[in-house]
Amino acid sequence: MTDTNSAAAEPRTLKRSVRLIDLVMLGAGTAMGASVFTVLGPATAVGGSGVLIATALAAVPMAIFGFVYAFMASTAPKSGASYEWQHAFVHPVVGFVVAWLRIMGSAAIMVLLVRVLIEYLGMVWPALPGWPIMLGLFLLVFALNFFGVSIAARAQTVMMLLLLVTFAVFVAVGAPHASAEMIGPVFGGWGPILASIPLLISLFLGIETATEVGEEVDDAERTVPLGLVLALVLTLVVYLSISATSLGVAGPQVLATSDAPLLTAAEATMGSWAVPLIVSAAVLALVKSLNAVFLVFSRFVFAMARNGALPGALAAVHPRWGTPHLATVAAFVVASLGLLLSQDILPLLIAVNIPTMMKYFGTCLAGLNVVRSHPEVHARARLRFRRSTVTVMAALGMVTAVVIAVLGLATDWRPYAICVVWVALGLVYRWGRGRTRRRS
Repeated sequence: MTDTNSAAAEPRTLKRSVRLIDLVMLGAGTAMGASVFTVLGPATAVGGSGVLIATALAAVPMAIFGFVYAFMASTAPKSGASYEWQHAFVHPVVGFVVAWLRIMGSAAIMVLLVRVLIEYLGMVWPALPGWPIMLGLFLLVFALNFFGVSIAARAQTVMMLLLLVTFAVFVAVGAPHASAEMIGPVFGGWGPILASIPLLISLFLGIETATEVGEEVDDAERTVPLGLVLALVLTLVVYLSISATSLGVAGPQVLATSDAPLLTAAEATMGSWAVPLIVSAAVLALVKSLNAVFLVFSRFVFAMARNGALPGALAAVHPRWGTPHLATVAAFVVASLGLLLSQDILPLLIAVNIPTMMKYFGTCLAGLNVVRSHPEVHARARLRFRRSTVTVMAALGMVTAVVIAVLGLATDWRPYAICVVWVALGLVYRWGRGRTRRRS
């Protein structure tokens, strides 16, 4: 008997309870995480006031990836979509390798988020016990996701709305004190602007998360692409508002030397209220990003199990809550083990970047293969883009993903070596699992 039979008695239909607003907040909420509180400083050091232009340009790679994701979601909406698409339209091995890498990458980004969160909470409670709080946060998002996608999605929406209110207060208080003279010349040449774009790209990564719960959305072929587009627009508007306000009240020279640029900008206009405002914003941003990452983590584990790449029991769906409950447990265990990872933040950032870029590359290749080799699939797409348009955008996405991944190699080669070893272990596991199943 194969282990896929162990879950045969349980339903495999996920509950459809995710709404358009949930998708928007899921996508935008994933992107508005740790980067918004840290990247403005180093980006301003490189690009000066040109970061306003660079921020808009940094959204272009995500717009390219988003185009392909929206097309694929309008064609074949799936939970664990980026794995399912690569498994079906590229090759099962490619889908497995990318998803296997994402297991490590998801654990790394969850650890990164809770560590940054502990740093911000330390501004208010310096003696805060790190490890118990981090594990407690993992337990929180586990509970939100175990008892229903609607609970996780609604919690995400509430936290995101609270974050938007916090950012609105930051802008509303700071904007009257901002001045064009303080910002300085926005365009000082293309060199500084282009040099700051690689730092700012991280602001938009993760917006495609809106496509990863496709089977849990009503009228997903229309709703998921629309949610992705709205998430990108919302994210860009928020970032430009925050950047312009920060530059206008503090100036590029001050922001460039600050380890907490938003806090520095808030202190210029709010005084003693700055710390509680920015710490509150950071907590909301990081917890909701943690929730979104965990939600997607459990979904692609579920999708891998459903296709036989992982033990079939992980594909079980809870009969009452309609969630992949065992995949959710597995994601929690792996994320908790991730707390044993290196304390160094930079390798964690790169370890997250590699699987993300491979995911984008594989999804763009899947979109390219759909229009080239699967006309029957292309024909049912709700977004009726021309084959030539999808081909060009998918090719651009593949090139963009490779370029961004290669840029990280110059920063630190060690995470790349770890990824190679992890992939090798995964392929050995897949080979051994395949032999076991054939013998059964």
